[in-house]
Amino acid sequence: FHYPGAEEDVLHDITFTAKPGETTAFIGSTGCGKSTLVNLLPRFYDVTGGEITLDGTDIRKYTLQDLREHIGFVPQKGVLFSGTIASNLRFGAEDASDEQIREAAEIAQATEFIDSKQDGYESAIAQGGSNVSGGQKQRISIARALMKHAPILILDDSVSAVDTKTERTILDNLKKREGLTTILIAHRISTVEQMDKIVFVEDGEVHAVGKHEDLYRTCTAYRKMVDLQKLEEEAGEE
Repeated sequence: FHYPGAEEDVLHDITFTAKPGETTAFIGSTGCGKSTLVNLLPRFYDVTGGEITLDGTDIRKYTLQDLREHIGFVPQKGVLFSGTIASNLRFGAEDASDEQIREAAEIAQATEFIDSKQDGYESAIAQGGSNVSGGQKQRISIARALMKHAPILILDDSVSAVDTKTERTILDNLKKREGLTTILIAHRISTVEQMDKIVFVEDGEVHAVGKHEDLYRTCTAYRKMVDLQKLEEEAGEE
């Protein structure tokens, strides 16, 4: 893939398969092309070579509306609308029951802070979500995407503002959604260690695909990134 008017590809030699019931995580240095890659899936851009298929069909053969009905997309900076927590969650499914809203909020680990508010799900949300924290905004955004019951969920670094324990619980909960294909962009090694599949991207291409233990053993660049991040974490704790 290259952007319109650009001569050089920002992505090349990309091959992977994301399967139902699995979480596929993308990790790599800043600017390596991870977000560009996931933006191709809902066709915010179209590939300039090769193809992306959904159940074996080139995604360009779907209408945009039909393709995007298959996808719940949570950007890094979750966008909330003025209204209430409930109205924001119902943006994903207008006719959802209170029980369905609570179920999605539980999966996204949002119920604790929602229940602590005086008005619960009817608590006011300011335009842009300026009256909730970054982590709360991300959890509401994940719950809203789940309300669509789309078979594919894309999380573009959208658990970065929650603590590691909450993040792990959210990802474990998503695995309980039968048949859900989860595609996750991450920066923290702790996020991807338990993933079904890690796609390690560097300089716009796939360097390695596999589980954490395998990549750590066989991919020098991945091992360097892991070791450096753990050193930084240890230094930060001192």
